[in-house]
Amino acid sequence: MKKALFSLLLLTGLSGAAQAQRNVSLGLKAGGTLSNFVGEQADSYKNAVGFQAGGFANIGLSKLFAFQPEVIYSRKGAKLPSSPEVTTRLDYVDVPLVFHVNVDGLFFEAGPQVGFLVAARRKTDNQSLDVKPSYNTVDAGYLFGLGYQRKTGLGVGLRYNGGITNIEKSVLVGTTEVQNNIRNSAFQLYLTYSFQGN
Repeated sequence: MKKALFSLLLLTGLSGAAQAQRNVSLGLKAGGTLSNFVGEQADSYKNAVGFQAGGFANIGLSKLFAFQPEVIYSRKGAKLPSSPEVTTRLDYVDVPLVFHVNVDGLFFEAGPQVGFLVAARRKTDNQSLDVKPSYNTVDAGYLFGLGYQRKTGLGVGLRYNGGITNIEKSVLVGTTEVQNNIRNSAFQLYLTYSFQGN
């Protein structure tokens, strides 16, 4: 009797694990980014082109809903049209926690995101400066978007990524601490390839 009960529990567990595995797919993604800075001190900045690349796990919660954590290397930034033109490039490792609503491969997505700054450079025509010490190492934000993605195969998506925290560190001017109101803002167009799912 005990052996039969143990076998039944083992079978149930294996069945559940197999079902869970069928509801999980892994994937790679890459694409382009059109980014800018927004905020009270960001009016003079213009769009800059960047890139993104990384991986994700899509976890089916039901036929309609899925949870998709990601790890993405993303280049953001903006241009300041001065003479000479100045381009600020900010490289992040972004960790989005994305929730999908799916209908036959079409999806709407939204969720929070945290980014970890790995490099920051300010470039002109003939000069490139490391400005990472001037920027905050953590960038909190949100995202929403839409696209087409199956459990296996190619997919495509368009996403907006907005920052909710200032990217620059505060500076001391005399005895006054000054904090510029500048945040990240980016549109991301990307392709995905999913595998290991049904």
